[in-house]
Amino acid sequence: MKEKYYISTAIAYTSGKPHIGNTYEIILADAIARFKRLEGYDVYFQTGTDEHGEKIELKAKEAGISPQEYVDNVAGTIKEIWDLMNTSYNKFVRTTDKHHEKIVQKIFKKMYEKGDIYKGEYKGLYCTPCESFWTESQLIDGKCPDCGREVKEASEEAYFFKLSNYQERLEKYINEHPNFIQPESRKNEMLNNFIRPGLQDLCVSRTSFKWGIPVDFDDKHVVYVWLDALTNYITNIGYDPDGSSEEFNKLWPANLHLIGKDIIRFHTIYWPCFLWSLDLDIPEKVFGHPWLLMGNDKMSKSKGNIIYADDLVKTYGVDGVRYYVLHEIPFANDGNITYELMTERYNSDLANILGNLVNRTIAMSKKYFNSVVENKGIIEEVDSDLLSSAKSLKSEVIKKMDELHVGDALELIIDFLRKCNKYIDDTAPWALAKDDSKKDRLQTVLYNLIESIRIAATLLQAFLPETSEKIFEQINTDIKSFDSLDEFGAYRSGTILNEAVPLFVRIDIK
Repeated sequence: MKEKYYISTAIAYTSGKPHIGNTYEIILADAIARFKRLEGYDVYFQTGTDEHGEKIELKAKEAGISPQEYVDNVAGTIKEIWDLMNTSYNKFVRTTDKHHEKIVQKIFKKMYEKGDIYKGEYKGLYCTPCESFWTESQLIDGKCPDCGREVKEASEEAYFFKLSNYQERLEKYINEHPNFIQPESRKNEMLNNFIRPGLQDLCVSRTSFKWGIPVDFDDKHVVYVWLDALTNYITNIGYDPDGSSEEFNKLWPANLHLIGKDIIRFHTIYWPCFLWSLDLDIPEKVFGHPWLLMGNDKMSKSKGNIIYADDLVKTYGVDGVRYYVLHEIPFANDGNITYELMTERYNSDLANILGNLVNRTIAMSKKYFNSVVENKGIIEEVDSDLLSSAKSLKSEVIKKMDELHVGDALELIIDFLRKCNKYIDDTAPWALAKDDSKKDRLQTVLYNLIESIRIAATLLQAFLPETSEKIFEQINTDIKSFDSLDEFGAYRSGTILNEAVPLFVRIDIK
């Protein structure tokens, strides 16, 4: 039996088309999921859309269509972009699915019967775009601390979840499990800014709008966003308060919730308490990833600085876009995107280092040996650095991926490809070709390069899946398992290479 690995993204809110900053999350999750599959895990990768709430109701009204029609359109667009970016999710969930709605109603009732949910009245300052209530002290310059927009006074009958009941348990758990919230700066933020000052009971129903899951025992109320949205992680794998499925028992708890840093509060404070209320385990790890900024500024429609993934793909291709966002966003700090930066990185790393290496190596094999690659085993001192790097690369990349330092893992592979290019300069195959007595040595050099390219392509399967397949096709190999990386020399001697086709064509910044 393979060990399971359950990874999820946040579910995208269906208020509009996702920009490249939103799309980064699904690409990051996909790279981790693909890598875990390569390692031999039985991966379950879930993503999807969050489709209820007052904001949706208002947008549908403005568009002159029903809320269901509105979310169907936007959810379709989101799924198209996720598919365009070649993401290998196992399930795309929607919170308007009837099964999800039915289980959410059961969850609400179970919490109510347990005494964790009670009826009261909410008075507070409400931000419609964020669907969040705030106290006066939480506002920044009198505005919503999350989005900076105006808030309005609101008062309505509501059901509340007793978040305060779980404060001590939550603080103790986070202190005893230092890896639960990643990176550490987010953990400190949750403890110092939200938990230690005292958890307030959470509003979990609304009466001022109708676009939500009805509370089945009090149908003037609809279940409020976070109890509806967060439970998608369990409703879609077979959780049921009346008896859960085998799939649920196998997959839960999740190994990793991957979410944006702006919603980490909901996943590391509300969500664990909801799960404990249901007597369930909480996720192993929540990673609040940083943002992708446009020229050091947060992307927003009001600023007119939004870039969409499908537009970028027209210029850079799917793997060009995947490479940039995975490589350029650090583990804990925001990344930056501009067309200038993206073109520069594309040309230097993908066209020059990777594409040029594959192209020139295949071309030399064709020129000197009619595309036949043979290992003659003539090893010299100059080979040692390349061969030792090739042997250690797998373990080094695994270490970085285990730490969720995905950009660093990708840089290790690119750095190895730089060494391959340096190896060509150091061994000078064109000089060896002039000396008949060096023929076996020349064959060995070219074998070492093709095997190194195969090793890099095997690791790149998680990050640049289309490009990896193109490389395997050109070097004519089906040896692409992780096990094949344990020793240098898995590439079959005597293989005939296929035609070289440029992987990445340089882009003119103009």
